[in-house]
Amino acid sequence: MVERLTIDHIGQRGDGVALGEQGPLYIAGALAGEVVEVEQALEQHERRLLLRVEQASPQRITPFCTHFGVCGGCAIQHWDPHAYQQWKKQLVVQALNFASIACHVDDLIDAHGAGRRRVTLHARESQKGVQRVGFAAAGRHDIVPIDRCPVLAPALDGAIEIANAIAELLGPIKKPLDIQVTATSNGLDIDIRGSGPLQPAILAKLAELAAKHNLARVTRHAELVIMRRPPCIEIGGTQVTLPAGSFMQPTAAGEDILARLVMAHCSRGIQVADLFSGFGPFALRLAKICRVAAFDSDEAAIAALLQALKTAKGIKPMTANTRDLFRRPLMAQELRDYDCVVFDPPRQGAEAQSRQIAASKVTRAIAVSCNPVTFARDARILIDSGFRLESVTPVDQFRHTPHVELVACFNR
Repeated sequence: MVERLTIDHIGQRGDGVALGEQGPLYIAGALAGEVVEVEQALEQHERRLLLRVEQASPQRITPFCTHFGVCGGCAIQHWDPHAYQQWKKQLVVQALNFASIACHVDDLIDAHGAGRRRVTLHARESQKGVQRVGFAAAGRHDIVPIDRCPVLAPALDGAIEIANAIAELLGPIKKPLDIQVTATSNGLDIDIRGSGPLQPAILAKLAELAAKHNLARVTRHAELVIMRRPPCIEIGGTQVTLPAGSFMQPTAAGEDILARLVMAHCSRGIQVADLFSGFGPFALRLAKICRVAAFDSDEAAIAALLQALKTAKGIKPMTANTRDLFRRPLMAQELRDYDCVVFDPPRQGAEAQSRQIAASKVTRAIAVSCNPVTFARDARILIDSGFRLESVTPVDQFRHTPHVELVACFNR
């Protein structure tokens, strides 16, 4: 059944929201103030599929990607950039308000830079037996084959072609196959997930493919398959060999901006604890001005950081330790020697660690977060213990999506 709706506002996922008699209705691709024709989305009572924009918003613009609206990678390409940036800042403001936290929020910093330096492409076999490589469809599990993605950095040129070649090589694909491609300083790094054990004949063909495309490394579920040279990135003047499949900031510009904000807040720090440090995007930069102790649960990331320290120059004394900060947070007594704590947890936040920071004598804490909701929860813990939230700066690495990161500084 076709319905005619008026869009009230944009929701947290970037959908247009209409206020229906039974509650809010969500329409991807619609903007506030628009009058649209929609129909019921299958098996999703609260969602509607956009059929036609009857009355368009003056803020509507033409998407720059031909796959937009079908591919699920980007949620917003159809909205005026200024309005989009204000909405993204408001995601942070709303999360703070919900936690009853009053603090000025800076304007959003765009950190797209040259584009994403990592992409995960999905490969599935179609009903006709053809390998389909691309992204998940918007709101569905189908794969949208793509030939190009304009949000990727030029350093990822060839990634889609390579993923197609790998899918063809490993076919027929009966189970979901993911191909992660990371741009490094000396070539593309490939991690294949979901393929199952690789037979010797396949390994030989993968070696040929790696040579043809000048790949740095190929792994399967982070286990080495082919190493032509160690894939490296530069952090603060130090070369770091990437652990296979490890987390890294999605854009180089984003990493630089987040690190610059963190360092500005740490400028008075003498001894800094870098919690959830990964392989050192903050720690290696901070070590130029402070003594640093890095902690992370990822053994491979800490091993990479320790190896990088062997060739690092111009840094102060630094340690790196493997520790699960969710199960074994640094206790208040352990934090006694630190002037400042930096913590950059995954999306679930750092509730247990925040409670220990709150109970400690630490006088400054810098939070980096990719989830305003869990950040606000952790911030509430710190504030209730006597910390003041001095600043919040939102950062947009995931342009055209509802994801937003932030850097915040607490003092007491």
